Amino acid sequence: MKRSRLLIITFSFTVLYLALVGNIYQLQIKNGDQYAARVAAQKAGLSTPKRGNIYFTDRNGNSIAAAMTKEYPTIFAVPKDISDPRQYASVLSSVLSIEPEKLEKYFSKPDDEYELLVRKASASQVEQVRNLKLKGVYLEEENYRYYPMAGLASHLLGFVAPTIDRNYPTGRYGLELNFEDLLSGAPGRMEGNRAIQPIPGESIKLTIDANIQTRAEEVLQNTIQKFHAESGMVIVQDPQTGKILAMGSYPNFDPNNYSESDIKDYLNPVVQAVYEPGSVMKVVTMASGLDAKKLTPETTYFDSGSLTLDGKTIKNWDLKAHGKITMTEVIEQSINTGAAYAEKLIGPDLFYNYLVKFGFGQKTGITLPGELGGNLENLKKSFREINFATAAFGQGVSVTPLQMINAFSTIANGGNLMRPYILQSEEPMVVRKVISEEAARQVTGMMVSAVKKAQIAQIPKFDIAGKTGTAQIPDFKRGGYSDQFIHNYIGFAPAYEPKFTVFIRIDKPDAPLAGATVVPAFRELSEFILNYYNVTPDHLDKK
Repeated sequence: MKRSRLLIITFSFTVLYLALVGNIYQLQIKNGDQYAARVAAQKAGLSTPKRGNIYFTDRNGNSIAAAMTKEYPTIFAVPKDISDPRQYASVLSSVLSIEPEKLEKYFSKPDDEYELLVRKASASQVEQVRNLKLKGVYLEEENYRYYPMAGLASHLLGFVAPTIDRNYPTGRYGLELNFEDLLSGAPGRMEGNRAIQPIPGESIKLTIDANIQTRAEEVLQNTIQKFHAESGMVIVQDPQTGKILAMGSYPNFDPNNYSESDIKDYLNPVVQAVYEPGSVMKVVTMASGLDAKKLTPETTYFDSGSLTLDGKTIKNWDLKAHGKITMTEVIEQSINTGAAYAEKLIGPDLFYNYLVKFGFGQKTGITLPGELGGNLENLKKSFREINFATAAFGQGVSVTPLQMINAFSTIANGGNLMRPYILQSEEPMVVRKVISEEAARQVTGMMVSAVKKAQIAQIPKFDIAGKTGTAQIPDFKRGGYSDQFIHNYIGFAPAYEPKFTVFIRIDKPDAPLAGATVVPAFRELSEFILNYYNVTPDHLDKK
């Protein structure tokens, strides 16, 4: 009995020993070259940590990957194991789509243990290399950045690319750049003969709603194409908190293939470019006057059709004289001389101070790289009446699109300037109180009246607050203004209990007025968001 048990134990150890020997043979002898090559490849990539992901979200808080790390097949060579560089180059040239001379140069390095040939190899390349079974040419899985939604929110996300001082991809532009230290983790290193493995980067979750972002960019691109515009941008913000729900620009680019796009398309114009906003600024002017008790929605003045200050003449966009009108009608009909009159009632010093309180001339503080603060220098350094009059209707001062939507969200939430934010981990922050709730409600009523009169932005069963802006583009070569325009529209809904604010803009369209271009786009996007959030209508159907 004992002898039988001893034989069984002996036999079992013998089998295990033979299996171990077989495994060592498989690793060191039969597959020795492949194993050595893998070790070389691992050494070459020792310092590369796995990058953290970037996530969008949805209305239910679900995470949707917008930037992630994905394994791709990589083809590499161990030149010291290649006996005939010319022959290898001839065989592999068509497979790898690399010139034979270039390959031969790679392969002719007798002491070289690692030479990268193809990143993100295609299925066909992988299959052909496998079938060739060439000693010294191998396949390895390697981590690369992948953007599953291609160009969606590309200006916001940015991309990664190798740099001179790092042998692994590094954040370039957008959030990839701004949160490089967090996303990239810590590289691995050697301490003597001991390998310290890389520490993976942390992931970040954005306030961007993937569904709103997708629809917003679709509406924007359709509008640009319809009116043959040069470019455009769209932003959606929660006015109560300041969080950004969507941010997109066009032309955009595919971060997976960023090298195919022009470098100028990498910048995010929402925060990294300024413009003269035009008539949307009239809302800010009226809000300032209402808060300062310098005017009311019913305050009247007589419009003769033009106004001359400092030798310069201001005219209305329609070149008409409107006679006796109220401040509400100034907003409804977008009258330039009326806005200039409102600014005169406020006074230059107080008007300038309100613009600063609304956040113009300074950065919003959003966690995005390269943010600009706009420019109010015409008002700060010069007290010419014409400068303040034109600023009242959005000419002669420069702002960023983010500043502009944030100012409207200040009105929408009852007068609090919020710091716009993009990360779910951030908390809403009130920067300061800008205007009273009463003034905010009054100017909201003026915008609602404008929407109802024009009807283009009106959505059945809802009160909508909004304002158009058609701004001339400055001529930087000859001075003055060109004959090209920027169309923008900013609005919020529902007007008196707003869930969102929308900014949409297109540049150099082939249509003369914003009412025909961005206003229908605003309505289309707003209808989608109201349905998406299942917002209760302001008004029930009349029976």
